[in-house]
Amino acid sequence: MPARSPRSLFQPLNATAPAPARGWPAPRRAVWGALSLALVAGAALLGAAGVRAAGEAAAPAGPQVPVMAVGAQAVGAGFLIDGNLQAVRQSVLSAQASGRIATLSVKAGDPVKAGQVLAVIDDRATQAGVAQAQAGFAQADANLANAKAAYERSRDLRAQGFLAQAALDTAQAQYRAAQAGAAAARAGQTQASVAQGFTRLTAPYDGWVLQTHAEAGALALPGTPVLTVYAPQPIRAVVHVPASQQALALQAQRIEVQLPGTGQWVLPAAKTSLPAADPVSQTVEWRLDLSTADGANQVPGRQVRVRFVGGQGQPGDQRLLVPESALLRRGELTGVYVVATRGEGQPAGFALRAVRTGASHGEAGVEVLAGLKSGDRVALDPVRAGLSGAQPAARPE
Repeated sequence: MPARSPRSLFQPLNATAPAPARGWPAPRRAVWGALSLALVAGAALLGAAGVRAAGEAAAPAGPQVPVMAVGAQAVGAGFLIDGNLQAVRQSVLSAQASGRIATLSVKAGDPVKAGQVLAVIDDRATQAGVAQAQAGFAQADANLANAKAAYERSRDLRAQGFLAQAALDTAQAQYRAAQAGAAAARAGQTQASVAQGFTRLTAPYDGWVLQTHAEAGALALPGTPVLTVYAPQPIRAVVHVPASQQALALQAQRIEVQLPGTGQWVLPAAKTSLPAADPVSQTVEWRLDLSTADGANQVPGRQVRVRFVGGQGQPGDQRLLVPESALLRRGELTGVYVVATRGEGQPAGFALRAVRTGASHGEAGVEVLAGLKSGDRVALDPVRAGLSGAQPAARPE
């Protein structure tokens, strides 16, 4: 087979290759392709920005919370102190006789009626004493009847002249001795009956059993506490005022008690200050009786707050006050929501700030000792101020 030249080998390939495309050169096509991609990306970004702006415009605005500017105010002299509720009628029932507690028919929390038997002490010894006293009285009564009959016979015989005066005097003396013996036996019977009653503990009034100090089967001695009962009404608040503030408490124009569970401040129906201070704690006890309506549904032992409100404040006595409703209490934390800026062009919001509070001055507000300064704006509704997107209202509602 004759050899072919290299040109003849590649000739078919050259013959079938496509002709070069006519039009723009390759570099210009690349530039226009890049421009097209940039335009598409820009349109996509503009569309996304438009969607986001539309979403932000459609998003609901945050709650509008009323605010107020904090400033120093003149307040009257006064102070706030903690106390507790106490039943006016509360009694500790103790044993008056020795013996084993036979029955204990109530427990703590049970209602009782006046005269109801609550506990019985073993009364076999007292029952024997009652029987002995009854027998002694019967014997004394028989002796009295016999002495009376003898005296009457002697008197009749003396009137007839058959009996000497000395015999009549003896019969009369025996009769008087029998009368005294009968009276003594009657007193002994009463004493035995009273001792028998000591073995039964009864409720002195309608009320509730607060606590039991012993159980059935325990040995009771005279003076041993067995039960504590109390009457739910009337009830009073008891506070111990430091002796250094006793003069200020006596000069208070108004005393208010905050009822537990409701937060309502009420005026006591009566107030009493003990005339002496405790030598150990250096405090004076104040007893503030609550009215029947205010004391309803209250139980002894609950903590209360008592406010001694003084007269009008002096212009030089300035305190930083905030309304009670502006305070947010969470456990041991007390704080307020303060108006804070979020940056240039952003609406104002709220920031939680911890504060240290002092005495409460009633409707004037609560004194702030640290955490705020004059001119700060605080939210009047801390719950709404803590919501996302909350903004201060243009003016307080």
